[in-house]
Order: sequence, then structure tokens, then C-alpha cells
Amino acid sequence: MDFELSEEQRLLVDSARQFASRELAPHAADWDRDHHFPVDVIKQAAEQGYLALYINEDDGGLGLSRLSASLIFEQLSAGCIATTAFLTIHNMAAWMLASFADQALKDAWLPRLVSGELLASYCLTEPDAGSDAAHLRTRARRDGDDYVIDGSKCFISGAGSTDVLIVMARTGEDSGAKGVSCFLVPADAEGVKYGRNELKMGWRAQPTRTITFEGVRIPAGNRIGPEGQGFVYAMKGLDGGRINIASCSLGAAQAALEQSLRYVEERKQFGKPLSDFQSLQFKLADMLTDLTASRQMVRLAAHKLDHGHSEASLYCAMAKRFATDHCFTLCNEALQLHGGYGYLNDYPLERWVRDSRVHQILEGTNEIMRVIIARRLLDQGGMLDRLL
Repeated sequence: MDFELSEEQRLLVDSARQFASRELAPHAADWDRDHHFPVDVIKQAAEQGYLALYINEDDGGLGLSRLSASLIFEQLSAGCIATTAFLTIHNMAAWMLASFADQALKDAWLPRLVSGELLASYCLTEPDAGSDAAHLRTRARRDGDDYVIDGSKCFISGAGSTDVLIVMARTGEDSGAKGVSCFLVPADAEGVKYGRNELKMGWRAQPTRTITFEGVRIPAGNRIGPEGQGFVYAMKGLDGGRINIASCSLGAAQAALEQSLRYVEERKQFGKPLSDFQSLQFKLADMLTDLTASRQMVRLAAHKLDHGHSEASLYCAMAKRFATDHCFTLCNEALQLHGGYGYLNDYPLERWVRDSRVHQILEGTNEIMRVIIARRLLDQGGMLDRLL
């Protein structure tokens, strides 16, 4: 098995690293303090193709593999985790439209999503259906040539500042996955109402709001794919989404480790650099080991997804669980290593800890990841041979 990146992938990594150091890192602290959503920089990211990384070239995207996209997200998140996390969400929403909508709907909306003229939010989670997404209650009722949507969604990234909502709503049975369909809803449609911008521990550089749909009427042509396929699309989107958010954790951990190396070489205690203390050397060794293991898990999962492996969803769940847990711990250990300075807003450590913490919750909590892994393992005991 070849773990080396191709020349093209190395060029993508270098380009993303330069963009992050030039456009994201110098401003990330200010965006965090001011709760500023950097739409202008996101539109610059679109010029690099970062809003349509794995959309097919025929649809205006870069047509990259999930592995290559992961490499880019990792580099960008080292500059600003919160902004990069929104880029991953927009990519997922736009990919869903590109992959499953009919040509007329794609022609009407996709080019502007790819170019950054429009930004998208993904609307799945509900107040009473977080991890249990198959039992969401938002309903889309057919009325002639339209659908009328009623319900609510919560924890929606970008809500109130985006232009397009990809919404999962019930068109069939009152419960269960088979009754869910997928819709494109203009963010300014009549009857769409937004709650307050939530005050969050992290991810402050992007808004998060509840969205309420009160008799929102959209054309039937805004349905993405056939009725009843929404949950299938959501789960396919989440496989890639789990790789994406794990990649954001990798970038945070990489930045935290680099900052820690600079600090222990510069800071002196008891007359010698911190880097001379064996206990800290051991800590740094563990941090690098955990980062490397996390990175390989994520890249393996992306490879499996790219090649349509029968257990790709399992690999994505394992990679998301492992990487987000270990990379958050790494960021937290880096803060501890800095002592009181790590707790100050003057250093980026506390922001990386706050921003990476939510990665263990979204795209399916890590407890749900364990449920997915265990169920697959117990239901298919013979699968272990296929994981070698």
C-alpha cells in the first residue's frame, strides 16, 4: 500500500497552505472575537475552487477525490477551523444538489453555488431529532405543483447569512427513514424565519441559528431526487462529512503541535529550554504519534469512500471517532503545555480547543459513531477478514 501523496496532491496541499496562511490565519482571532462571518474570504476561496472540491468537472467543480479534498480541508483548518468547517458544509450541500437533483434544478442553482455567488446551509438536525435523524418531523405536503413545508431545524451552520437551504423533510410515513425527502429552499422564501445567532463555545466565526418553516411554499421542481430518498442522500452526505470534519481536526492538531514545538524551544524554566525536559519530550512524542495515527485513519477512510468499498461507511465512522477524539485531546494537551499562557486569548491554543471540541458532536456524535461501528461488527461478524 502506497501512503505517499501524488505530485498533484502535494501541489494542492501547498496551495491550500498558502491560502490559509495568507487569508485565514492572520484574521482568525479577530473573526472569533467579533463573531464575524468572513463572507468576502469565503468568496475568495471559491475562486480557488474550494466551494466545489468534489463536484464533477462537468458540473463546474474540481472533480477531486475525497482524499484530495481532505488534504485541502486539513490545511485550511490550520488557518481557521470555523471558516473551514463552513466550507465543508457548503461543499456537502452543493455536492448533494449536483449528485441527485435533476438537470433543471442544477442549472438554476448550482453554478452560483460553485462560484460563491450563493452560499448553502444543510438542514437535517431538529430539536427533537438530533442523533435520531430518521424520526425528524419537518413535513413537506404536496399541494398541486408545489410543496408546503412546516417544521423547524436547529444548529444550522450559516443560517441567516446563506442563500440556499438543503432541507430534509417528511413526505411519507410519520416516522422512519423511508418517508424523508430532500428539498432546495431559497433562504429568503416567505415563511422562513430565523432564530437568534446562538452563543457558542467555539465556531464563533460562523453563525448558527434555528430555522422555522411556516407554510413555506416551493415549486415541486425544487425536490432533489424522488420522494423518499432524502434519508439515503443524507447518510451518503454524512459519510463524506465525517471525513471532512475529521480533516478539520487534523489541521487544528497540526497547528497546535507546531505552536507547541515553537514554545518549548523558546521558553526556559530552571535555566534551560522546556524542550530539554524529558517529560515534555515524551508528551510531544505522544502528540505526534496520535496525530499521525489520526491522519492515516482519515486518509484510509477517504480512500475507501473514493473506491466504493462495501464498508466505506464503517471506515468513515471509525476515522471520525478516532481523529476527532485524539486531535481534541492533542489541542487540549498543547494548551496545558503552555501553562497559563495557553489559557489567554492572546495565544491561539484556547481557540483551537474551543473550535475542535464540537467536532466530537456534529456529523453524528462520537457515541453514535460507536453505535455504528459496534452494530456493523456484531451484525457481520465475518466482516473482520474484509477489513484486513
